[in-house]
Amino acid sequence: MNPAPSIVFFTTASGAGYGLLFWLGLLRPVGLLPQAPEFALACLALALVLVTAGLASSLLHLGNPQRAWRALTQWRSSWLSREGVAAVATYIPAGLFGLALLADQPGLATLAGLLAAVGAAATVWCTGMIYASLRPIPQWHHPLVAPGYLLLSAYTGMALLAAVSALGGVVGGLAGLIVMLGIAGVVLKLAYWNRIDGMRPAATAESATSLGFIGKVRTLDPPHTETNYLLREMGFRVARKHAARLRRIALVAGFGLPVLLALLASLSGGVAPLALMLAALLALAGMLVERWLMFAEATHTVALYYRGS
Repeated sequence: MNPAPSIVFFTTASGAGYGLLFWLGLLRPVGLLPQAPEFALACLALALVLVTAGLASSLLHLGNPQRAWRALTQWRSSWLSREGVAAVATYIPAGLFGLALLADQPGLATLAGLLAAVGAAATVWCTGMIYASLRPIPQWHHPLVAPGYLLLSAYTGMALLAAVSALGGVVGGLAGLIVMLGIAGVVLKLAYWNRIDGMRPAATAESATSLGFIGKVRTLDPPHTETNYLLREMGFRVARKHAARLRRIALVAGFGLPVLLALLASLSGGVAPLALMLAALLALAGMLVERWLMFAEATHTVALYYRGS
């Protein structure tokens, strides 16, 4: 599949923003974050900026962005529509959360923050299910895809939260959470990559034509003499050597270095702000590579018509 920059940015930015909103709403009521309203407002503003920028970027991938509102009406059958409904709905408790902080209403702030956290998790799950529900793309129609969206959103959101918290002089156990989530992310990605590398094709030219009993099936003439939309969008291929190199970059930059920096921050408070800020930036950069790979390594069954295998 063609890794459209708008969608790569959308899944990375909105995932991090929703992850930050989730942790902010969940951890603030239990006292694991600075209780100053200014801190929560700064985190909330950063989360909403990332979410809004990501959602706005996703509209660039639509043929008619001005008609995007129509997708919200198909929530009964479409995960894309459910994502849109959940995203819009999450703005309501997030806005109330901010107003409650400004008005010094701790009870309302706690309730609104928790509801915003639920909305954030629901939106990210819907985003993951958009891809996990697509049977013609076996690399996406996989049980680890939707949980992976949740885990990576939680990981990048925690990296951002820890960085902002460290700037305020509080590290606490947030660095430890980065380590645990980062290790979990590595385990999940390795398991996912191992699975798709050994995946047998769901269909072949032989099975599609029922001519496999004769032998290898190949096309006599290509369907088109020039490239077309399907070839650009669904016939994209990334070389195996490039994919292997990008996987290593995603693992090292997206997980390995942030985890090491989080460990350094937990051991030496003096360097914590710089270490955690760098960890957050590296985690986001690594997720951009990981998201690009998720699209580039996906193969649509329609490519059989053009490649024959």
